Amino acid sequence: MTDPHSHLPYRPCVGIMLVNQHGHAFVGKRIDTRGQPDEGGVYWQMPQGGIDDGEDLHQAALRELWEETGVEERHITVIATTREELLYDLPDELIGKLWKGRYRGQRQHWVLARFAGEDADIHLERH
Repeated sequence: MTDPHSHLPYRPCVGIMLVNQHGHAFVGKRIDTRGQPDEGGVYWQMPQGGIDDGEDLHQAALRELWEETGVEERHITVIATTREELLYDLPDELIGKLWKGRYRGQRQHWVLARFAGEDADIHLERH
């Protein structure tokens, strides 16, 4: 059987695992998921987003982190980046609904960064 979405490209994306001095990872509650999942309507995820034209991986990670958490570059140190992209396909029921129907899934790199700031340096209201 042929995949009807095989002609669609993967969206370039970067995710950031931000850890503090205690080794705790930052995850945020999504604000755009009403009524999902079935248990409670809440999704949690690490900061992530698309890589814009002309951006490199590092620039995109810093921008996404700023946009989603308000964390400034001066408060982080990049520790590592995945060497290879991780690909995933969207479930069939989401293809055509996310990202204006232009992508079948995402090509992700992940960045591990140390957060050296304080809780007060995180500004979720900026997004």
